[in-house]
Amino acid sequence: MRTPSAGPVRAATPDGSAGTRIRARRKALAMTQQQLAVAVQVSRQTIIAMETGDYAPSVYLAIKVARTLGTTVEQLWGEPEQPGAV
Repeated sequence: MRTPSAGPVRAATPDGSAGTRIRARRKALAMTQQQLAVAVQVSRQTIIAMETGDYAPSVYLAIKVARTLGTTVEQLWGEPEQPGAV
């Protein structure tokens, strides 16, 4: 039986909207990709992959990114609210 690798997790399908929200929030805070990477203890390449939607972060990393950006996981990765949704 093969043990799954603990390497990066590529998103099954790119999530550009989450990446756009991450990038916009980071830029609104005048933060560079490198500064965010250092703050959440990952490589700059990981931040780039999140912003392009190619990387699905762990729940732990998603929480760290959201807290560092002063927002919530739901606001960054959640589905946009539908008008009239309950």
